[in-house]
Amino acid sequence: MQKPESYITFVEDRLGHDRRYSLDNSKIKKLGFALKSEFYSTLMKVIEWYKENEWWWKPLMKYIFIDFN
Repeated sequence: MQKPESYITFVEDRLGHDRRYSLDNSKIKKLGFALKSEFYSTLMKVIEWYKENEWWWKPLMKYIFIDFN
């Protein structure tokens, strides 16, 4: 997203944090479910949409308070 790496803050992992989630998707595959697109390419499309549509989401930011300290 063309932001400096200084925006990244690494934190210690939470106690009891799950290291792995093991899922079984065999049942849904038997029902005929298949992905329509790859995760990475879809994620890139979502990011581009947000970059091109600030008019939609920027006004909503006044309702969000995140304290990272």
